[in-house]
Amino acid sequence: MNAYTTIKEMPVYERPREKLVTYGVNTLSNAELLAILLSTGSKEMSAIDLANCILSSTKEGLRFFTDCAIEELIQIKGVGLAKATQIIAAVELGKRIALTTKANNYKIKGPDDVTHLLMEEMRYLKKEFFNIMLLNTKNELIAVENISIGSLNASIVHPREVFVRAIKRSSASLILVHNHPSGDPQPSKEDINITNRLVEAGKLIGIEILDHIIIGDNAYVSLKEKNMI
Repeated sequence: MNAYTTIKEMPVYERPREKLVTYGVNTLSNAELLAILLSTGSKEMSAIDLANCILSSTKEGLRFFTDCAIEELIQIKGVGLAKATQIIAAVELGKRIALTTKANNYKIKGPDDVTHLLMEEMRYLKKEFFNIMLLNTKNELIAVENISIGSLNASIVHPREVFVRAIKRSSASLILVHNHPSGDPQPSKEDINITNRLVEAGKLIGIEILDHIIIGDNAYVSLKEKNMI
């Protein structure tokens, strides 16, 4: 006999899927939404109990999912590889939908436009992500593409990797964007060196680097504004 109440044993109007269909997705709690995604619980707990267990496993709450790894999720009791990959895939799909929606005909006029688009996605990342924003001749966003993940250095941010993406997408110009997991957006010597290297390469190719934005925790630095470009 189970020591907990399974979802099938709950009143119909309290079951997450039925609530979503009957009352709308906005009526569901975070745990209920996650339970639908998990689909099933474990031998010891229902899907809702497991969802609550996952959400309470960290003080970050939902922010935990912005950059969590499979290895972190499967350490939680009741979460196997299948459930971990389902969660990560769903989070990534949400990120891409949000970015695609925002990017439609999005015009970049300055650093604020860049951070409005990317701040919430990048400020909580636990590793350094180096992205490029590809722009057309009207400074409208074509796409945001990731070039590297990890500590920023010249070996992993090579001009070839940056500009081959720009050429393939017929970009007129680029904006470089990366985050500092420490939360402090002040540029390092390496940040400045890499920026200068890419600016010079862009001049040779004919694709201008308009700016390099470094994102911290709800703060940013524009190398253009600091006259470093």
